[in-house]
Amino acid sequence: MRLMSLISPGLAVLFMFLAAATSRAADKPLEVVDSVDLERYLGRWYEIASYPMYFQKGCTATTADYSLRDDGLIKVVNSCRKGSLDGKLKQSTGRAKVVDTVSNAKLKVSFFGPFWGDYWIIDLDPEYQWVVVGVPSRKYLWILSRTPLMDQALFDEIIARLPAKGYDPKGLNRTLQPEIGGGE
Repeated sequence: MRLMSLISPGLAVLFMFLAAATSRAADKPLEVVDSVDLERYLGRWYEIASYPMYFQKGCTATTADYSLRDDGLIKVVNSCRKGSLDGKLKQSTGRAKVVDTVSNAKLKVSFFGPFWGDYWIIDLDPEYQWVVVGVPSRKYLWILSRTPLMDQALFDEIIARLPAKGYDPKGLNRTLQPEIGGGE
């Protein structure tokens, strides 16, 4: 009986620890959207906010342009201005491939030879006016829009869903964009 009274509190603590650990959204597999129409996805996207990658340091006016290549892959051209909206233009061209043909929501992107990184579409406007892209490790995140500016209420709605996906909105950096191009 004494052994059971010692084990029970210990098990209770263990179960509470395990429940807390498994309930963390970051520990769960990253879910993607059900379906992506790649034709609608192609075109220009403006970065609204991100967990920036090392090569994005000092970038403003960041955009990503997607187009279909002759070989079936997707051409990716990332652009930004270094330091200010009229700073030096920096571009990087890469390629993307769909790795989940059921949803088209899981892609791999390469800018450096044979090295590929995850590019998962985790939230998408039904009208393809904004998208949230992440990676399974939750190390990177991008909120993109078809216009350089996003309505604050919409932005707040999007970031309110991020914790359930395992992302901390506090880690986001807002991207400075020019106030042109039909933004709200």
